Amino acid sequence: MLFGAFLFRVPAPGWTPAGWVPPADSNHHLITRHHVHVDNAIKTVSFYLLWAVLFLNVTAGIGILEQASPMIQEMFKGAVKPSAAAGFVGVLSLFNMAGRFGWSSLSDRIGRKATYGIFFTLGPMLYLALPYAGHIGSVALFVGCAGLILTMYGGGFATIPAYLSDLFGTQYVGAIHGRLLTAWSCAGVAGPLLVNYIRQYRIDHGVPPADSYDVTMYLMASLLVVGFLANLAVRPVPARYHMSEADLARDRGEAAAGVGRP
Repeated sequence: MLFGAFLFRVPAPGWTPAGWVPPADSNHHLITRHHVHVDNAIKTVSFYLLWAVLFLNVTAGIGILEQASPMIQEMFKGAVKPSAAAGFVGVLSLFNMAGRFGWSSLSDRIGRKATYGIFFTLGPMLYLALPYAGHIGSVALFVGCAGLILTMYGGGFATIPAYLSDLFGTQYVGAIHGRLLTAWSCAGVAGPLLVNYIRQYRIDHGVPPADSYDVTMYLMASLLVVGFLANLAVRPVPARYHMSEADLARDRGEAAAGVGRP
């Protein structure tokens, strides 16, 4: 990683790839031609809507990933052995990786907002299908739905930096992304906590382990519906937050000289 870091080079101001032409209608995909300073980005409504979008997407996905092995064994007791459950977790990791490539590539064509719209439309149906698969004893349906959920979990991570770049410009997207990742931190606590607590609560009240995940899956589906509304509410950043050309030139000059912004 250190060796790779030394290979990075900052393009010259105004540089573009040969033959590149800006999109004719950039507003359709919320792509800005301006830049927003990180200090101002966290004052916008769009930042907190995207925070909610990432938090809800990750909370739902990580809840499945964290309990994948015991969940499939308990929902299909006797039909899925521990070794097969371990293999299932490995397969989910492959789906996670594939989603990072697939969904982020699709977002380049249809836009980030539309991509997250798919996550939050398809996701609730998949979560509702998980307990149904357990009730009818279909391991294949369960694995397929869980796999698709994990592609969207990984795809959400891969797409969010580009979403931020579209809304806030590229000048401070790294710093803005770092602040947005607090949503990942919170989701890393909330997802497993919700799944574990609700599962144990239901088991303690006499619900069979195989049925203890139903309410959790319904809750995750509800969270994704909230995420759909948050994503739907995302709008272009108001012009008052855009950096002026003078501020942008000053910041780029300071960065080139190794001087921090006051």
